[in-house]
Amino acid sequence: MPKVDLIVIALSSPILIGVYKENQLIKTYESELQSSEYLPEAFAELLENYEIETVSYANGPGSFMAIKMSYLFLKSLEIVNGVKLYAALAFEFNGYTPIKALGKLYFHYENGEIVTRPLGDVALKSMSLPNVLELHKYSTLTEPNYVLPAVN
Repeated sequence: MPKVDLIVIALSSPILIGVYKENQLIKTYESELQSSEYLPEAFAELLENYEIETVSYANGPGSFMAIKMSYLFLKSLEIVNGVKLYAALAFEFNGYTPIKALGKLYFHYENGEIVTRPLGDVALKSMSLPNVLELHKYSTLTEPNYVLPAVN
């Protein structure tokens, strides 16, 4: 089986999983399903076809439940299968543009901090997988980055 690395972006629809061989994107999985439905399905196929060495995931900000589900699933994979887990801010995958939070609020990355405020006139960009995996950019501190906006 080929040895590969993965990137998982499961914070919103669509869920994206990138398969990387020698740091180059070779295959993309995409689904509109919920992460609780899609991750087990996708990983059943991935584990059957590849030897997964590392998984990097978008650990937030984004949907609280999607972050939680992704982390629990991938952390279990790390423990059971010995796969090395890494994390990255979701902003790495959308060009540091705002991410939907709650109601009319969006997460913004400003001066190294995540803040919530209305969108304003900033353009949104969809999440996307990089063509080249740069694992050195990702952290071994993999806990979810729950940023919960204040509820009015």
